[in-house]
Amino acid sequence: MVLSQRRASLLKRLTVRRQRERERLVLVEGVRTLSEALRAGADVRFALVSGRLRSTDLGRNLEARLLTGGFDVTMIDDEELAKVSSAESSQGVLAVCEQSQTTLGQVVSATCPILILDALQDPGNVGTLIRSAVAFGFNGIIALDGTADPWGAKVVRASAGAAFRASIALASAADAAQALTDADRTVVVAASEGKNVLKRTDDIALVVGNEGAGVREGLRRLADATICVPVEGPVESLNAGIAGSILMHQITRERKGPH
Repeated sequence: MVLSQRRASLLKRLTVRRQRERERLVLVEGVRTLSEALRAGADVRFALVSGRLRSTDLGRNLEARLLTGGFDVTMIDDEELAKVSSAESSQGVLAVCEQSQTTLGQVVSATCPILILDALQDPGNVGTLIRSAVAFGFNGIIALDGTADPWGAKVVRASAGAAFRASIALASAADAAQALTDADRTVVVAASEGKNVLKRTDDIALVVGNEGAGVREGLRRLADATICVPVEGPVESLNAGIAGSILMHQITRERKGPH
């Protein structure tokens, strides 16, 4: 089949953040990412499938699920799918899914630790942190202004579809600071000079900052504590995705206590 002009136009619009936010839709590419999105209950508007999807067992299983699950599936050739794909190498499947909608108030009032992404610009770091947040029970996430779009295709791929299992809100730093204060959250800032001493861990809001500049000053002033990953080898620091993931694991261990 040939991809309709209307859908081709939509796919092009969804490569632009402003358009994604207006449409409230997201591009999901790759076998693993779409499979995880489906397991998480993502609402799929439509999917495009090419013959390349049948090159692996996982791909064949995904195609069968799409075709037998009542989804709107269009079969196109590999070359046509490659033209509309944002991935360097298409795996033979692309879907348009609805973005999950969560408010700032819903995230800060959640009865679980939450993660705040402060102007993180690398999609790989943002995706890694979203996946780690879901793995370690930080199911509420706030992406502040200046942060790579958590619903961008690269971020969704880096999260391997875990973004669909998280409650993600977008907010300005000022609005987030006010909401955290009103909710009496324990704000913990990731910083190289962190002390690794936490008095409370049940209501933590962990802030991970920009790859170069770190956490902005307004949020640092709001912090109840700072925390870091001790580095003993000949490496000055870890990237934000790895460091934030380690800190979430550490906080989760302290919350649960000794086993």
